[in-house]
Amino acid sequence: MSDTHSLDTLVQALRRLPGVGVRSAQRMAFHLLQHDREGARQLARALDAATSQVRHCTQCHTFTEAEVCATCADPRRDASKLCVVETPADQAAVERTAAFRGLYFVLMGRLSPLDGIGPRQIGLQKLIERATDGAVQEVILATNFTAEGEATAHVIGEALRARGLAVTRLARGVPAGSELEYVDLGTIAHALADRR
Repeated sequence: MSDTHSLDTLVQALRRLPGVGVRSAQRMAFHLLQHDREGARQLARALDAATSQVRHCTQCHTFTEAEVCATCADPRRDASKLCVVETPADQAAVERTAAFRGLYFVLMGRLSPLDGIGPRQIGLQKLIERATDGAVQEVILATNFTAEGEATAHVIGEALRARGLAVTRLARGVPAGSELEYVDLGTIAHALADRR
């Protein structure tokens, strides 16, 4: 029996973070215990507070401590435009551009039948209800350009178009400031197909 059960438990907990393997988790655990025990306590308190206080917005499904998030509660937002994203991190990325002043719906994932994630798990019915509330005129699909993100956008787009909504998809193409010889072929192909 190991005499470092608590340390082993900490390492296993840190491994749950994306991109953190055994060695990285051990380095973090050793650092916190050896050099920053107060930081470890602060991290534990912050995690405890977040897991008990942060919930989903009843309107857009993003993270918030209130029933309705600040974005949905802001009367200056354009309620006629609804941007659908996969995660709160994607929503934050769109917000940082300051180019979108509409509202959001956060799926908290994407369709992945192999992983057992279907329309019900991403809240498709709730999205349809939100998009057909009478205020929304355009739904912007801002899912990622992965196979799962494309499939998710397709399923959502078909469901919303069938209800008479205008549905658009984020443009894709060659990033500004890049050189064509270094851009992957798929991106160049999509840029040619979607040229304006």
